[in-house]
Amino acid sequence: MSVNVAEVFGQDVFNEAVMKERLPEVTYKQMLKLMEDGGEITLELADIVAKAMKEWAIEKGATHYTHIFQPYIVSIGAEKHDSFADIPQGGKIENSFSGKDLMMGEPDASSFPSGGLRATCSARGYTAWDVGSPAYVKDGILCIPTAFCSYTGDSLDTKTPLLKSVDAVSKAGVRFVKMFGNDKAKKVRSYVGPEQEYFIVSREKYLERPDLIYAGRTLFGAPAPKGQEMEDQYFGPLKTNVADFMADVDEQLWKLGITVKTQHNEVAPAQHEIAPIFAPSDAALDSNYLVMDVLKSTATKHGLACLLNEKPFAGVNGSGKHNNWSLGTDDGVNLFKPGKEPNKNLQFLCVLACLMEAVKKHSLLLRAAASNAGNDHRLGANEAPPAIISIYMGDQVGEIVDAIVNGVPFDELPCAKVEPLDLGVSTLPVIPKDPTDRNRTSPFAFTGNRFEFRMVASSVSIGDANTVMNSMMAEAFNKACDVLEGAEDFEKAAVDYIYKTMKENKDIVFNGNGYSDEWVEEAARRGLPNVKSVVDAIPAYVSDSTVEMFEKLGVMTRRELEARKEIKLDEYAGLINIEARTMVDMAAKLYIPSVISFVNRVASSMSTVKSACPSADTSAQEAILMESSALLAETQKAMEDLKKITDEAETAKDYHEKVLPAMAKLRTPVDKLETIVDREFWPVPTYGELMFEV
Repeated sequence: MSVNVAEVFGQDVFNEAVMKERLPEVTYKQMLKLMEDGGEITLELADIVAKAMKEWAIEKGATHYTHIFQPYIVSIGAEKHDSFADIPQGGKIENSFSGKDLMMGEPDASSFPSGGLRATCSARGYTAWDVGSPAYVKDGILCIPTAFCSYTGDSLDTKTPLLKSVDAVSKAGVRFVKMFGNDKAKKVRSYVGPEQEYFIVSREKYLERPDLIYAGRTLFGAPAPKGQEMEDQYFGPLKTNVADFMADVDEQLWKLGITVKTQHNEVAPAQHEIAPIFAPSDAALDSNYLVMDVLKSTATKHGLACLLNEKPFAGVNGSGKHNNWSLGTDDGVNLFKPGKEPNKNLQFLCVLACLMEAVKKHSLLLRAAASNAGNDHRLGANEAPPAIISIYMGDQVGEIVDAIVNGVPFDELPCAKVEPLDLGVSTLPVIPKDPTDRNRTSPFAFTGNRFEFRMVASSVSIGDANTVMNSMMAEAFNKACDVLEGAEDFEKAAVDYIYKTMKENKDIVFNGNGYSDEWVEEAARRGLPNVKSVVDAIPAYVSDSTVEMFEKLGVMTRRELEARKEIKLDEYAGLINIEARTMVDMAAKLYIPSVISFVNRVASSMSTVKSACPSADTSAQEAILMESSALLAETQKAMEDLKKITDEAETAKDYHEKVLPAMAKLRTPVDKLETIVDREFWPVPTYGELMFEV
């Protein structure tokens, strides 16, 4: 498959070019202003846009329209399709799509996770047209991105709080840069480039694994003879069918106006990554939802299955979503860019001080916002960042921060010059070096002009993490402004604020190996939390500091935060419940019967051999029979124990502390049996077949 990106890009999107062509000039200008600055959307304007949008969509083959929204914790999104059909008159029918249809929808809000905000008897909810995110046609459906709220106005989605956080960081950011002499900036935008990791397996084999179908990950499985230990998967050549799949994904996403740029094999067998160019964080939210949706649907089309779970296979790297995040003014200033002399860049150093304070203050909230049940299997496993939140600054900036923390005067701050890299070969170019190396063991790493939040789970929406990051920076900016605005000697006051803030929050900076045992011990000495399970991080949603921040910024209310806490705890319990019951079902209906058949075959073999030759050595069969029978008995008991413990579990804490250990006890004998039982008898595809026979 070969396409010209420039020719197909955005062709299925009702973008600015389409609006300019199809809308009256005055309406087009109104729309541009609404998209840029917000404002009231009148029914009159919506009617004009709806008419043009309907005609365009029908020309694209659309027969239905839908309000796309992202209910909380439902990362792939939700949609209800309505046809353009109107009431027939005189035996004929017209295509109908009004401004009201465009502006709002009315899904049943009680059927989505609400954390108590909605009950079955209080079901009304609304979707509201997000003018800033363009409509598009996909699979014959006109898709209109929207926000989702309850009848009482409480947010029930990931988008609404993100949009509010975007406004909050913009308002605070403009106030902040104005102190440093920037009177031109009218907005500060947050930008995100989420790198999406995923696994691809054969759909035929996927359908033979109930655990993959129900849980999205393998709950049993012995290691394959080969894993990732040879380090030959990463950036390796793409298999032909995977390359065809990726090409199809790229073309679809380009047509939808998504700037996918990078694709490659990841570290583990059958693992891959796709990454877009940076976009404003609200647009990146919608784009990442579409990326996940297109990956899954396109895999099916190609006879494959896409696994977005954080840990689909034990023993090899899991998947994350590296959330590259930056802040920039509308006049082109990247607030995270050090410049040629970062040691003299007062604004940059003040931004760093604010970031250090924000990350340290809200580290538990960041941990909760980035994670789910699947991510607990990944974090801290020497394949992803540890569960301890820290910031990596790199050599150049880290040296400056260390000097400030140690009290070196401002005019004596060091600044290592970043020399270009000369490889000493005349036919190779001299390479310009970044001001910092990359630290893949850090959850919050500075990478030259942005911070990479590497902790985000692969299957979740990026909305939560970016809502927190935008909000915590808005809070930190406002605090700095409260202190510095009106200072008689602003430069001195700013320097003092930088020194004071960095010293108070120095413990959050760590430039070493986050995988080392020494860092775990050092982090404990510093008082940094090491929360192994998201269950213990979720209460951060309703901590005093969280509620105060979100309510003061107008991003979320205590009521909404309480609901999110309940939703995430219920989600955890629900997911582990499904996994446990799937394990019991597989053990009872697949593994135990198969092993019994195998044991009978071995016993029959022994009997046959002994009958034919009483003196024959059957010690091998006997050893296999004894070991298999013992493991079979262990499996039976562990299965019964897991069923009992799962039936008794009620809370997320129960599932974490009681059910998960019982699941591990059932898995252990089954995985051992897989290494003994003939493939003829083994009831499901193995790791080797899943990861290497794609």
